[in-house]
Amino acid sequence: MRPRVPERRVDGDDHPGRIGYRRRPQTWWTRSMTPPSRIIQALDRFHAAHPWDHNAHYHPWILRQLPRSFGSALDVGCGTGDLARLLASRARAVDGVDADPAIVTRARELTPPAVPVTFTVADAPHDLPPGPHDVVTCVAAIHHMPFGDALAGFRQHLAPGGTLVVVGLARAETPGDHLLGAAAVPANVGMAWIKNRGRTAPRPDAMTAPTRPATMSFPDIVREARRVLPGVRLRRRLFWRYTLVWHRP
Repeated sequence: MRPRVPERRVDGDDHPGRIGYRRRPQTWWTRSMTPPSRIIQALDRFHAAHPWDHNAHYHPWILRQLPRSFGSALDVGCGTGDLARLLASRARAVDGVDADPAIVTRARELTPPAVPVTFTVADAPHDLPPGPHDVVTCVAAIHHMPFGDALAGFRQHLAPGGTLVVVGLARAETPGDHLLGAAAVPANVGMAWIKNRGRTAPRPDAMTAPTRPATMSFPDIVREARRVLPGVRLRRRLFWRYTLVWHRP
């Protein structure tokens, strides 16, 4: 869950071309894959003028992992509620939870009264609405929690036959991580231009939540996820994300 922290960056990413990018101690791989500072500054200015939501980019993919209709859903780290409202188009009831009271208030303001979503201020993974739920989702928030405890909590709140879908961030560590990140830089510029139709735009509400950089590497995430959720499927994704899908027996 997103803790209340003073630092705010666009969406928790720590990579070239994103607002608030910070250099880490470098290996020869990171030195070879990191653009010069003047290019990073230019990319930073471009994305400040042409923001787009990396997390919302994966919402259609998330829906493709789910049944066409189901009873209840839990969205952990719901932010302004964009995904929770999408889930409500298939679910009879959706609970959206976030640790940030201001962002929960905004989610409520953006949600029409007829939409079956309840937004609650809560700290995950130990203060979640009672389940079980047919669907549990968590987008760009699990790195704010103890990873293994969070997965165990999601498993506990998932009904038999239910689906857990996580879109997360991992710390770039391996050569493959840095290659995929470098490949995403020009794609990121292209998507920002397309999403904004070449025009400058204000930052979306969904990109105002408190954030923090990821600390776990993808190999560590895979090992821990397989320990807690046997049969889980994980995959690296473009735009500095990975995905996790698990079906409870």
